[in-house]
Amino acid sequence: MRIVELLASGERCVCDLTEALATAQPLLSFHLKELKKAGLVTDRRQGRWSYYSLVPEVVAEIAGLLTALTTPDPAAVPCCGTVVRIGRPS
Repeated sequence: MRIVELLASGERCVCDLTEALATAQPLLSFHLKELKKAGLVTDRRQGRWSYYSLVPEVVAEIAGLLTALTTPDPAAVPCCGTVVRIGRPS
């Protein structure tokens, strides 16, 4: 989450991320690789450095999903102390 937070302000060099996170480069590279596999970040090489940035379309999609999950459902009906959702897949 911290990597995503740092990349939210724009493209960052892996060296800057390593410094900002105070972590070892191999550990950071592992996490960046996983974020890239998930489609959340993209990278480009310039000389010997790699630069990473968020994929805006994926971030927007995730934001929309989180909003939908955290927005109260007006069709939710309380029943026996639990909420039953009507017309919305679980």
